[in-house]
Amino acid sequence: MKIGFHDCNLPEGKAKYDDSRMNQLVEKCNPKKVSPYYVEFMRDEFGKSEAIAISRSSLLDLLVEDIEKCERQLENSESEEQKELFGRCIAHLETEAPLCDLPILSEPEKETLRSMSVLSLKPVIVLNTETPVTEVIERCLDKAGIVFFYTVGPKEVHAWPTGKDSDIVTCAGRIHTDLAKGFIKGDIASFDDFMKCHNWNDCQKKGLVKVVDRDYTIKPGDIIEIRFAL
Repeated sequence: MKIGFHDCNLPEGKAKYDDSRMNQLVEKCNPKKVSPYYVEFMRDEFGKSEAIAISRSSLLDLLVEDIEKCERQLENSESEEQKELFGRCIAHLETEAPLCDLPILSEPEKETLRSMSVLSLKPVIVLNTETPVTEVIERCLDKAGIVFFYTVGPKEVHAWPTGKDSDIVTCAGRIHTDLAKGFIKGDIASFDDFMKCHNWNDCQKKGLVKVVDRDYTIKPGDIIEIRFAL
């Protein structure tokens, strides 16, 4: 994730997400390779970012730009449907709230706003004081609806980001496209259950690993293995 920031005391460049689940899994498995999650902080680069962190005192400057874009579209639009959308957006922005907090935006409406390069439709978090980097990352991930699942073993422990409510096939594809194409079943253990066991085999012997079909919805912290056929 790329996080654009302004008027905040944050480090520029890549930063590792200090994920407490990941840290515990690494300590438990002692793998040869560790693949944590990284974000990139970019000062004043909102256009290229996937999320925005901004101070309360500078938020209005960001919102005013979006108000002006919506006002121009409202003036030029001949569609009553789009006029209603832009009017709704302007009214919301004038409450000093970003568009990402505007409820009941349909996907076509979001696409319209994205085509206008409306910035506050991206996940926006407001920082009032000095905020630890880990907290900033967690708030951006939460606002973006991103959760993590994990693959574990003596060779590697890997943190995988995915959208909230993703199905297991989508998660398999995050690991490798072949796993999604040849998906048969998924083996799932919750983070808490796995941490109670010595290793994955022990977790299976204790009946704490469940076999799931392609409609399974991932839960934050799930440990997964994919059964697939090439």
